[in-house]
Amino acid sequence: MTREQWHDARTYTVNNATVTGRDGTVIPVRDYVPTNQTSSSPFLWVHGGGFAGGGLDQKESDAPARFLAAAGRRVRTVDYRLVPVPSLFRDQKPRPSRNRYPAALHDVLDVAQDLSVTTGRPIGMGGASAGANLAAAAAMLNRDEGTLDLLALVYVYGAFHFAVPDNPRIESELRGPLVKWMFNPKMARRICLNYVGDPALMAPGYAFPAGGELHALPPSLLLNSENDRLRSSGEVFADELRAAGVDVHEETVTGARHGFLNAFRKPRFTEQMDTVEGWLQAHNGATAQVD
Repeated sequence: MTREQWHDARTYTVNNATVTGRDGTVIPVRDYVPTNQTSSSPFLWVHGGGFAGGGLDQKESDAPARFLAAAGRRVRTVDYRLVPVPSLFRDQKPRPSRNRYPAALHDVLDVAQDLSVTTGRPIGMGGASAGANLAAAAAMLNRDEGTLDLLALVYVYGAFHFAVPDNPRIESELRGPLVKWMFNPKMARRICLNYVGDPALMAPGYAFPAGGELHALPPSLLLNSENDRLRSSGEVFADELRAAGVDVHEETVTGARHGFLNAFRKPRFTEQMDTVEGWLQAHNGATAQVD
């Protein structure tokens, strides 16, 4: 699909709405509804931003949703609660905030459940970077406590660990001063501590899915950026999912940096979104016309 095709707003409508969360929180969402809906399973897409940034207008949120809607799939994006913006250059004691973990996780799962109830269908779910973390955590929490029928998961340059696994091979392949700096151990720790607010919560589990209980999760697609330190998080997480018996397809996107879904004008965006839609069609998308 070309950019002109998927960016043609005549192929879908975009509607802003809200969902009421479990604690009364009003969660903004955006629904992308195809004019010609050919896939029976809706999809919830979760943006990244280090748990502290991003939103419904973020390209990483909006562009993938438009692409999938143009392909005939109903998509919802979510403006989950964000933690205060941390310092990436010095350690800080996180100040009190009601938006820290598990606020964003609860928002994502509550919105996913509402999407399924509203459409009357099982759904797929996925996200990028911190959004991939939240999608994985929501799937784990739903498996343990929820009732949502999840059919497939998508993770793009995901951040699944509270400490990025050391990988000398990946470190030696990083190119560019910004890439070599991003997600260095101190920076990653500051982001993760800012998310949970308490060092005791920096452990495998719902806050950081890697190393947690990963059995009985839906089939999972992982797209890792080649030129990205978080590639090591994605690779380790994929291995852990396989060890837990999860159906996994993993790809490394050649030459890509972290956040490539924001660059929606580049061919790489279209190529990888084609991969995402193909995965969803193979696992939860019907090809017949849907009323």
